[in-house]
Amino acid sequence: MSDYAPILVAEDEESDVMFLRRALRKAAIPHPLVVAANGREAIQYLNGDPPYSDRAQHPLPALLLVDLKLPHVDGFGVLAWRQSHSHLKQVPAVVLTSSQHPEDKARAIHLGALDYLVKPQHPEALLPMVQQLHARWLAPNSGSPA
Repeated sequence: MSDYAPILVAEDEESDVMFLRRALRKAAIPHPLVVAANGREAIQYLNGDPPYSDRAQHPLPALLLVDLKLPHVDGFGVLAWRQSHSHLKQVPAVVLTSSQHPEDKARAIHLGALDYLVKPQHPEALLPMVQQLHARWLAPNSGSPA
């Protein structure tokens, strides 16, 4: 188990998860990546519902990355649910999506997302994006274990 709180990513596209893992590895970011394949699974993890009820094994994430287009519960639903649980406001939420629609960005920010990033066309461009996420949301906490 890592000494660092995980990054929880709500993403249903396996290739996007693979590219994100590679970018995190290249950036030498020590936080493990936990993947929720849909919005309902992300909520279960955040809420500590089974099979995530053991917080020693499944600690609250240091960062929540959420796609907007997810099965079962979309990214907006995850953000709205998180916003209604005050103890989760300590977990920064960032949207990582392919949507470039200004109304999606406005809605995500209204629902508590601290940043809205559009997935790059080329996977290589994910590395600087991940480095920016680390510097902005993880680096202040990266020296302290979970």
